[in-house]
Amino acid sequence: MAEYTCRLGTPTGEIITRTVEAGAEGELRAKLEREGFRIFSVISTRAEDQPKSRKGDGKLTIKLGDFLLFNQQLSALLRAGLPILQAINILNRRQKNQRLKALLDDVEERIKSGSALSEAFAASGAFPRIYTASILAGERSGSLDEVLMRYVNYTKTITELRRKIRKSLTYPIILVTASIILISVLTTYVIPRFSELYKNFNKGLPVITQVVVGVSESVQANIYWIAPAFIGAVVAFFLWRRTEHGRLTIDRLLLKIPVIGDLIRQSTTAQVSRSLATLLAGGITLLESYEIAYESITNRQLRIYSSGVASGIREGRSFTEVLDEAGWMPDLAIDMIGVGERSGALREMLDEVASFYDAELDVRLTALTTIIEPAILIFMAILVTSILLSIYLPLLQSVSSLGAH
Repeated sequence: MAEYTCRLGTPTGEIITRTVEAGAEGELRAKLEREGFRIFSVISTRAEDQPKSRKGDGKLTIKLGDFLLFNQQLSALLRAGLPILQAINILNRRQKNQRLKALLDDVEERIKSGSALSEAFAASGAFPRIYTASILAGERSGSLDEVLMRYVNYTKTITELRRKIRKSLTYPIILVTASIILISVLTTYVIPRFSELYKNFNKGLPVITQVVVGVSESVQANIYWIAPAFIGAVVAFFLWRRTEHGRLTIDRLLLKIPVIGDLIRQSTTAQVSRSLATLLAGGITLLESYEIAYESITNRQLRIYSSGVASGIREGRSFTEVLDEAGWMPDLAIDMIGVGERSGALREMLDEVASFYDAELDVRLTALTTIIEPAILIFMAILVTSILLSIYLPLLQSVSSLGAH
């Protein structure tokens, strides 16, 4: 018996995801149709049944720019009144990205065989779940072109936020790396050269010079085991970080760091809110929207905190109440979502929450960068000055004593 993951529409209008065992896909489809389900996708969980690249290069990846351009063009063609299959065919023939073209070939074949657009994209396994859910919402609401543009805008906003975070961290990382290289060169090459000179000094060396030379000599004497130990520790850390326990431990520690933890919570709040707003705008139920938006939470500890929200919604409890019980979202966000839920404008308020925390995150990142960069420069200046002082202070003292004679 093979195992299949099915996305189904119930007779009451709900969209559910269910894992079912069956002898063959055709047999399973027939059974589900007899039970009254509308079938959106049936995907085998066996690796050999998953879609393969036409060029045999493993899992397909797509450049974000090409993917967004494709969706903008698809939205324009659908708005012009072209049928879906014809629009896909036109874009596929002009597609220069070979990876995306291979996927579109598969999508086109599935549509020709009778699959819906959302089912064809979902079956490839290469597209984000929020994307396939947005297409499904557009099919149900009859406004696929609008839903596609809404997804494009959503992706651009999320990408811009990540770009800002990377930009804010780039310069401090460069400064720290430069500091480590500079100190390593001074400690392992420059200071040992001067320490040979200091051996001929009859007068005692200053305390700062003794400390720096002592550290340098210790490093140089033990470099053959310090370097392998350091490299081994770095490799072990990255291997441990790739384990589930390692990732969870790191995510927990990051949340406990005062400023970093707040930034992660705000960033996650903005992303989850924008994902929910995008899905709700397409007509997907709150429960299904949250189950999809939940996948956008990258911090594993926050995922644990949020794991009970979906079950709370199923029980009929207030969305605001179960979010509050999760205990990680900022109070202001909870209050804003509560106002939107009570007034019947939840989607609009989620958009406001996302925009507010995007702006707040931008301000805090700018302020943090403004503080971190001078702090690193000052630390570098103090450290390098101390090392240089330890090197030249004995020479200055020697010159002064010769001048006195």
